[in-house]
Amino acid sequence: MENTAILRQWFDRVDSEKTGNITAAQLKGALVVGNLEFPITVVQQMIRMYDFDRNGTMSFEEFVALNKFLIKVQHVFSDLERDRGYLVPDEVYQALLKIGFSLDSPAFYTVCESFDEKKNGRFRLVDFISLCIFVQSARSYRLVQPINYVDSHTFHAWCLAQVAAAPWC
Repeated sequence: MENTAILRQWFDRVDSEKTGNITAAQLKGALVVGNLEFPITVVQQMIRMYDFDRNGTMSFEEFVALNKFLIKVQHVFSDLERDRGYLVPDEVYQALLKIGFSLDSPAFYTVCESFDEKKNGRFRLVDFISLCIFVQSARSYRLVQPINYVDSHTFHAWCLAQVAAAPWC
């Protein structure tokens, strides 16, 4: 789906009301068709990540930005999953580094614990994407906070606790 014309066709089909924007419910339904079934809260967080005009919906341009992020995450997942369909925590850590995220150990294990839905140490693609969306949102949230950070590229457990307590999480 990297081709803009194909993305436009897909977007226009999902935008059933022809408003030029898609809602969280429409995006959720479209992702299910692509075998990516997320809770509505995760889909809403996806929209918030790229909702540049802050209208609560996703324009085509915003969708293209989300698509680029999802493709990057899927490629990194595919590179590391070894045809098993899941990543183990060490691979999740490697994948996060490849994407450009760096978490300290307490933050990493807190995030893993939160997104390991079955508590078996296996992160399916949907789990991993959800985790990455949370970390990206945490990064964005942190960038606007007037707090003095020791290392601007490493997330700390206390920062994740702040983000988790935010009203949009």
